[in-house]
Amino acid sequence: MDAIRLHAFGPPENLVLDQVPDPVPGPGQVLVAVRAHGVHLLDTTLRRGEAAGGPLPLPALPTIPGREVAGVVAAVGPSVDAAWRGRRVAAHLGATPDGGGYARLAVVPVGALHRIPDHVTAPDAIAMIGTGRTAVGILDLAELTAADTVLVTAAGGGLGTLLVQSALAAGARVVALAGGPEKVALVRTLAGESRAERLAVVDYRTDGWQSEARAAVAQHAPAGATVLLDGVGGDAGTDAAALVAPNGRLVLFGWSSGTPNRAGDVDHDAEDVMNSRAGTAARDVRWAVGPRARPWGDLFDLQERALALAADGTWHVVTHQVPLAEAARAHRELEARATTGKVVLV
Repeated sequence: MDAIRLHAFGPPENLVLDQVPDPVPGPGQVLVAVRAHGVHLLDTTLRRGEAAGGPLPLPALPTIPGREVAGVVAAVGPSVDAAWRGRRVAAHLGATPDGGGYARLAVVPVGALHRIPDHVTAPDAIAMIGTGRTAVGILDLAELTAADTVLVTAAGGGLGTLLVQSALAAGARVVALAGGPEKVALVRTLAGESRAERLAVVDYRTDGWQSEARAAVAQHAPAGATVLLDGVGGDAGTDAAALVAPNGRLVLFGWSSGTPNRAGDVDHDAEDVMNSRAGTAARDVRWAVGPRARPWGDLFDLQERALALAADGTWHVVTHQVPLAEAARAHRELEARATTGKVVLV
């Protein structure tokens, strides 16, 4: 079968299309003919060989990356109900650096399978299995209400587009920070006509974006935003925290910039850093990832909830699709922040 393999850590070009033996499902497993393969920012970190301090160890080489797949059950292993054969399914392959997701066929434990709802495409299902479940967990932590004014960083990404839609659906006012005109235009479409007056979009790649964002927040909340949803960290995330009102909620779920939202010093308490940078008493810091994170609950349930939100139209899913054979291009574009929505190989 076709599979993307990594033989040496390094640049995206190290991801090559190989021919490997077809996998065979064992007891309690099925074989999925994969139609969509999820790409995560963590995949690029592992590819570079820079997993130190990350959630996963480096894989043994050669390896087939990827931990999210969607497709059709092609075969079932011993003791598995034959009724699974032919069903559209999606699955997260687990917290492993050797996921095997960038391949035409994947062996999946039957307990990890989700039936893809009608009218949900395989790429959209992929977005829900990984990014969607993360969004649900973050939203549970954020506890958004119609009284909130919410700042969202990286609003044009796979996670950001879902968080913006959910905040608007909760009745909140939203100031979305997106990088570049294309992403700004995309995020504006997420509100629709009925919610457009509650959404402001700011390009954080322009000089003086902080002043523009502050003015947008002040239109609804003179004291500052009540919630920050930030997975960017670094200077942009910490500057966004300066726009949060006293006692606002800082919901932090990563640092795609390369440094946490703590002035770059992981040894400092996040509250102290935010207070000194923002000059406020913003003390309700909620971590969705890392050692300070609150328990997420059952991940399978979060995935089911995310799929339901896509199926009922609550979420318009945005994906950036690239052919499987061009996985290297997908990694380049993701690292260059040249993608909108969830990156999916098809």
